[in-house]
Amino acid sequence: MPDSNLSPGLFRFLEDLRANNNREWFADQKPRYESDVLLPAVELVAALEKPLAKVAPMLAAVPKKHGGSIMRIYRDTRFSKDKTPYKTNVGISLRHQADSDIHAPGVYVHLEPKNCFIGAGCWRPNRKTLAQIRAAIDEDPRSWCRARDQSTKKTDFELAGDRLKTSPKGYSIDHPMIEDLRRIDFIAVAPLQEQELTSNLAIERIVARVREVRPLMRFLCSAIGEPY
Repeated sequence: MPDSNLSPGLFRFLEDLRANNNREWFADQKPRYESDVLLPAVELVAALEKPLAKVAPMLAAVPKKHGGSIMRIYRDTRFSKDKTPYKTNVGISLRHQADSDIHAPGVYVHLEPKNCFIGAGCWRPNRKTLAQIRAAIDEDPRSWCRARDQSTKKTDFELAGDRLKTSPKGYSIDHPMIEDLRRIDFIAVAPLQEQELTSNLAIERIVARVREVRPLMRFLCSAIGEPY
């Protein structure tokens, strides 16, 4: 598999940005951001295109500086008490080709010093999608349990995200699958190591993680009537 072209310089820049999260510093360091962070991230996405086409052909790897799989480093501070202007991580969103909405089933790669991980599934799905997933679990709990367990047992993935404190409308508190029906996020998360990501094993590791979580992704996509 191709190399990722990520280097420790990406994580050093993010550490420095965390200590200097202001527009003046970032403007002065923009060339370093381009060379050490943005371009290597684009090259990582480009290197994922062919391997992902074999493992998860419905996921789109779009290697562009803007408008592709690389998420903006600029924070939306309009409704946040935290007014720091920049994210101190790199987010890579590999979205399902059938829906560019971030709430559709997809894979997310998070690059942050001492906190790298890969996530897969539906994060904060809209009301319709959430209802479809819950209905699929209710109608075929065995298939859900098999997909959930195949993706989390004997792998580094764990189910994550938030749950309702009570039962969702239309489902009894005594429902045998109530703990999963309470979920408002249907995501699984696994750690990634900086040393792996900056080595020639990066693409292999990411693709292996995508393969491990394929049963979960197939169930979620099937629930909303999309192929995977």
